[in-house]
Amino acid sequence: MALSALFLLIFLLQHFAINITSVFRADTFNELSHFMGTNPIVQYVFQPILIFGVIFHFTMGFILEVRNKQSRDIRYVKYNGNANASWFSRNMIWSGLAILAFLGLHFVDFWVPEINTKFIEGNWEGTMAGIEGLRYHTELVHKFENPVRVAAYCIAFVFLAMHLLHGFTSSFQSLGANNKYTRGALRKFAVAYSILIPAGFIIIALYHHFNIH
Repeated sequence: MALSALFLLIFLLQHFAINITSVFRADTFNELSHFMGTNPIVQYVFQPILIFGVIFHFTMGFILEVRNKQSRDIRYVKYNGNANASWFSRNMIWSGLAILAFLGLHFVDFWVPEINTKFIEGNWEGTMAGIEGLRYHTELVHKFENPVRVAAYCIAFVFLAMHLLHGFTSSFQSLGANNKYTRGALRKFAVAYSILIPAGFIIIALYHHFNIH
């Protein structure tokens, strides 16, 4: 669970690094997106690993949630969750479900059309087709025209921040890396990552939405 979480944290950072270029330079975003979308190593090695990592992480999350609930046959007479665990840690399953729902929307918006173009229609060279060859950026901006979709994206990234605020340090703790020598610095880095990266994605969505009109 911890290893898959760290793998997804690295992917999230890489995904953000590419997406943020759409705010500054459309041509750079298109070039990076085209490389990621047509490079055979990315498509046939990294992409299947990523999909497996996502499925594995969420599956293990549900399994651990069930095991945790089954581990105590007798309920507490009085339960005070705040005494031993943060709100974020006690609600990881709900923030995880919100993120999973968002991934479904995100796949429908971007991944499924891409797969259809390349693997079903077999049009690999046409992936850059569009207005002045800016198909990727044009498609991204178009998706953020709808305020309902933008709101869904923003809410999902708030849930992601909540999920990361516990999951980041928890992953390192599970691997034995969260000790008295690293705890302070790791905690600060975890909070910064958990807030800044989701906030960055929210800024991207809002920027494209408000710059359409």
